[in-house]
Amino acid sequence: MTRLQQAGESDAPLVDRGNRSGAAIRIIVLAVVLLAAAVAFVLFKDQLENEFVLGILGVLAMMGIFFLVSAMIGFVAVMPQSQSDTLARSFLASQPEGTLITDDNGRIVFANAAYGRITGARKATEVQTLEALLSRHRESSEALYRLANGLRTGREGYEEFRLLKPLGPVTGSGSGAHWYRLKARLLPLEGSVKVLQIWQITDITSEREDQERFFKELQHAIDYLDHAPAGFFSAGRKGEIYYLNATLAEWLGIDLTQFSPGSLTVAELVAGEGMALIESVQAAPGSTKTETFDLDLRCANGQSLPVRLIHRVRAARDGAPGESRSIVLARRDDHSGDQSASIASMRFTRFFNNTPMAIASVDGEGRILRTNAPFLKLFSDLVGRDDVDRGASLDVVFHESERERFNQALAAAKNRQVDIAPIDSRHPNNETRHFRFYVNAVIDQSDEAPEEAAIVYAVDVTDQKALETQMAQTQKMNAVGTLAGGIAHDFNNVLTAILLSSDHLLLQARPSDASFADLMEIKRNANRAAVLVRQLLAFSRKQTMRPSVLNLTDVIGDLRMLVDRLISGTAVKLQVDYGRDLWPVKTDLSQFEQVLINLCVNARDAMPQGGTITISTRNIKAEQAAAYHYRELPAEEFVLVEVADTGTGIAPEIMEKIFEPFFTTKEVGKGTGLGLAMVYGIVKQSGGYIYPESEVGKGTAFRIFLPRHVAEIVPVPAGGEAGAADTEARPAAVSEPADLTGKSAVVLLVEDEEAVRRGGKRMLETRGYTVHEAGSGVEALDIMDELDGAVDIVVSDVVMPEMDGPTLLRELRKKYPDLKFIFVSGYAEDAFARNLPADAKFGFLPKPFSLKQLAVAVREMLDGDD
Repeated sequence: MTRLQQAGESDAPLVDRGNRSGAAIRIIVLAVVLLAAAVAFVLFKDQLENEFVLGILGVLAMMGIFFLVSAMIGFVAVMPQSQSDTLARSFLASQPEGTLITDDNGRIVFANAAYGRITGARKATEVQTLEALLSRHRESSEALYRLANGLRTGREGYEEFRLLKPLGPVTGSGSGAHWYRLKARLLPLEGSVKVLQIWQITDITSEREDQERFFKELQHAIDYLDHAPAGFFSAGRKGEIYYLNATLAEWLGIDLTQFSPGSLTVAELVAGEGMALIESVQAAPGSTKTETFDLDLRCANGQSLPVRLIHRVRAARDGAPGESRSIVLARRDDHSGDQSASIASMRFTRFFNNTPMAIASVDGEGRILRTNAPFLKLFSDLVGRDDVDRGASLDVVFHESERERFNQALAAAKNRQVDIAPIDSRHPNNETRHFRFYVNAVIDQSDEAPEEAAIVYAVDVTDQKALETQMAQTQKMNAVGTLAGGIAHDFNNVLTAILLSSDHLLLQARPSDASFADLMEIKRNANRAAVLVRQLLAFSRKQTMRPSVLNLTDVIGDLRMLVDRLISGTAVKLQVDYGRDLWPVKTDLSQFEQVLINLCVNARDAMPQGGTITISTRNIKAEQAAAYHYRELPAEEFVLVEVADTGTGIAPEIMEKIFEPFFTTKEVGKGTGLGLAMVYGIVKQSGGYIYPESEVGKGTAFRIFLPRHVAEIVPVPAGGEAGAADTEARPAAVSEPADLTGKSAVVLLVEDEEAVRRGGKRMLETRGYTVHEAGSGVEALDIMDELDGAVDIVVSDVVMPEMDGPTLLRELRKKYPDLKFIFVSGYAEDAFARNLPADAKFGFLPKPFSLKQLAVAVREMLDGDD
């Protein structure tokens, strides 16, 4: 027999109930029987009776019909099978996997030879179902149960299980535990509703042994790598670490049981500026690149570990950065022989790369020879490691306006000059960043770099420049504020004299007089000028304020209707976002309303084509205030009020000037330039901070930070007397007294401005007061001595030559402790009240004032104890 014939016999299925070859034999036998019966009728026709013959013929007719039907069945059944059926059966029979096909009732339809070899069945009568074979083993019975349940629901699957002994006889050393893979699937029959179940079982013991052998070898390799005398880590494209060995983890104090791939990055491991060195390694597309660095790694306890890093980077074919592999060598502690020189070199490299100053060495032509990590970090967008290797020129890091100065400094270094002036330069691509460069000549060239001509040091002075600019701006604002305050003070005196004189003339004139209208116009324009003076005083933070505790939610809610009227008739919409549970603040209500109105009007004017004004409020905790990174803003609790618009925005060159008085971008006649100056002064005088942020074409936002007001418990003095704190809540004229006449009261009027003093004296005398006047504090003391203290009330200016108002009050109270006192000033009350004793009791009248306001203030002060 041929080998192919032997294989065909060995692969013959043990059970194949799908073959119908026996039907042909049975039909042939039936045909022979029928033919014999027909011959017998012919031979014995004379000996048989007609009735019997007819009966026999009837039986034969029935058998003939059965024969025809059987013949048809036999004809179909005995037809030779198609070639495809033969190939399918041959393929199924020759499968190396044991294949068993059963019907719905569990009856075996087909079992190939491999199934017999695996299960130990040598003939059809010995073939058993898998249920009978596997149900006796717990490991396999569970797998069989899951697969059988899956087939009932139409779900195919496979299971792997281990048996302590093989299912069939195994020769040699393979009689121990065996692994099997069991598959189950359904086979629907064409033209039938029946579905067959196909079970395939495979002995995978050798496959499992190969896997276990591979895992053992892999475990040995990992163990060797983990306990190698060098550290190792592998990182992904974004620097996320997927693996680090136990040696490196021990050096860095990392608990590997808590480490998961991607939970740590290379930037978190590298200390100092070493990350700039690592990021500078860029491989060419489709290749790898390896560099060696001496740098520090950061341990889990915060300490640094000096190491030598061998870093290899792979790049994708499109040039995108790929994965990296790195070997870490720890610096040894012994200092013997060549090892000591190597350690000294590593230590120098470590210091060189961790210094806070960017360093680069250049040759006589300005080509870069060597750089440290901070240099690569500062100028990463201009110079890379590849550029350094190619000898790039250092002048690329200078602004084009300063490159000539660098060339001159380099020429001086080549001549070994020692005193070379530093160079201040902006970043070539970002003019908001500033650097200071120091060029030092190399006096003694080393053997390693004989071409080295100069060492260039670079320091980032961006923050220093910003601080200098801010300080200069603050000094300018303070100087302008001082000037504005001084002008406002003198102008207040002039306006006071104008108002008092106009009031005096109005008292003598009748409405029918020709001059009456002119007098009213004079007074009206004087009041308009007083408004401008108040704005100047607001900017200089010396205006009169009556602070009170406010809830900004109520303030903005009351003001909303007014703002709606201001923007009516335009395409501007107002949106208010109220913060929840706002903290109270302390400021002047009317002044703060002016702040919001001014900002809203400016926002409206910045949106000629329409837009949205958004007023939002919220509480800012101390840590949130620190997160804004505003230079002057302390880490305290604030209430934030933000007024934002979607308008044209403010150009950067204008932003620095917006708070200056008389600066405006509006047309002539449409603005005085005092609006934002007043806003700035009111916010500052309230103890707050204001910061504008704007982007041209997108809009502007003003953020106002007002300090949170925390109420203090003030004990009530014995006897119910109030100190200077009472003046905080007492306005100059809350309500007008019914009687403004003097009632023979004596007034000492102290004022250095003659026009104001003369006008005030004349006005008070018209009210029936006896008035004594003094041009200074010293003169007032002399008059008091002459009158032996027979004065009911003193009305004094605050700012005067020789002796100011507060000093006069202290001197008079020494002899006359109950003397009543009123200060008049164009400055805010708290600007001078801090120089008075805590229990000082006085009234206050802001300049400019009218006759009526002066009379009301004096009358109220005199009637205060009645």
